[in-house]
Amino acid sequence: MHSDYCYNDFISPMTNPVFFEDPRTLSEIRFIFIHHNVPTAAGGNDVQLVAAQVRAALTERLSLVAAKDGYIMSDNPFIEDGWADIAVGLKYNLYADPHSQTLLSAGVSYELPVGSTRSLQGNGDGEFHLYVTGGKQLGCDWHWISGAGLRVPADSGDESQVFYWSNHLDRRLTDRTYFLAELNWYHWVNEGEQTALAGVEGGDLFNLGSTDVAGNDIVTGAFGLKFKPRCNQELGVAWEVPLTDRRDLLDNRLTVDWIIRY
Repeated sequence: MHSDYCYNDFISPMTNPVFFEDPRTLSEIRFIFIHHNVPTAAGGNDVQLVAAQVRAALTERLSLVAAKDGYIMSDNPFIEDGWADIAVGLKYNLYADPHSQTLLSAGVSYELPVGSTRSLQGNGDGEFHLYVTGGKQLGCDWHWISGAGLRVPADSGDESQVFYWSNHLDRRLTDRTYFLAELNWYHWVNEGEQTALAGVEGGDLFNLGSTDVAGNDIVTGAFGLKFKPRCNQELGVAWEVPLTDRRDLLDNRLTVDWIIRY
């Protein structure tokens, strides 16, 4: 099915890309490139990810979401080149009001541990992701999207349990250009039993299952631009940094995406 074009003035969020889901019912492919710098305390250097997310509208409200895959390239001593895990799930639109440009959706996904263990993937028995996400147009040119979710590992010894809350605010500058700002809060509810990187966790791309992380919080902030070369495409770039003293594996990150929507 076609994407829902009743909310065509919205743009998709950029950061926390695996978990911060657009509330709209969409059929699209989203190409993602991430250049991620690691703090010196966690080995330093950089990690890069090349990925392609796929979303497919099954009905007017239900869509299939494949939010994680890709290939990891790393200069960090603890992370080697290899394949990322694969996550697949369903998203359902609970409420939609095109007149007020408001919508709310919920979803669930499962991350299959099929990635390369040398790339800090493929650990445990997989991870479930339960989430809600909503959006609202504010005035003529502003849009707000907010999503919250819980990541629940099937094996609590190999992976940690994480809650997140992500927010996106954008302003349309021209018919095709948007400025965006985003804020992500990660809270570690329960820790794993892995001691290799005790006290350090992986944020959105990795789940290390480390000890001594329960109760930890990291907040990141980002700003960027999006351009719509056509009504069914988005090109975006965003720069993200931690706003808390705690950084774990994130020193800073550049995210670039290209969405082609059907």
